[in-house]
Amino acid sequence: MEFTPVLNYVAYLLPAIVVGIIAYYFFKGHTANEEGRRRFLIQKEAQNKVLPTRLQAYERLTLLLERIDPNKLLIRVKPTSSEIEKYEELLIKNIEQEFDHNVTQQIYVSVECWNLIQTAKNATIHIIRQVAMHEQKNTADAMREAVLRHFMEEITPSQKALTYIKKEVSELY
Repeated sequence: MEFTPVLNYVAYLLPAIVVGIIAYYFFKGHTANEEGRRRFLIQKEAQNKVLPTRLQAYERLTLLLERIDPNKLLIRVKPTSSEIEKYEELLIKNIEQEFDHNVTQQIYVSVECWNLIQTAKNATIHIIRQVAMHEQKNTADAMREAVLRHFMEEITPSQKALTYIKKEVSELY
């Protein structure tokens, strides 16, 4: 008959154990749900603060691309002498300065976007160097005309990067 008191204890303990297990899973689920809700609210608040900064970065990068666009760059930066090498140097220096001024904006945009902006800058410099190397007349004005003619028939690297920026910004909303 020693078995009966043990059975009585188990009979009393079994409902308490079942209630304890159910309570544990209920509170575990509730705690996870609350944690998820808190994270969502923090992330939402952070996004509301970060979004204007990201949009400002896209604006600055748009301005960078507009300023290094060969069609606009050649009109804005006029040759200081007729030597083609000096004008080539001046244009490249101008592009590099614009780029260096905006290099910190890369932390606010996607890696693909930043790589495309770097590619646009490098492609523009490459084309300026190519035209300067192959220009027959060896004058800065002739080089300007040759670069402008080159981009009359095709889209500039800056315009391609701008298209990507517009697409990326439209995905923010």
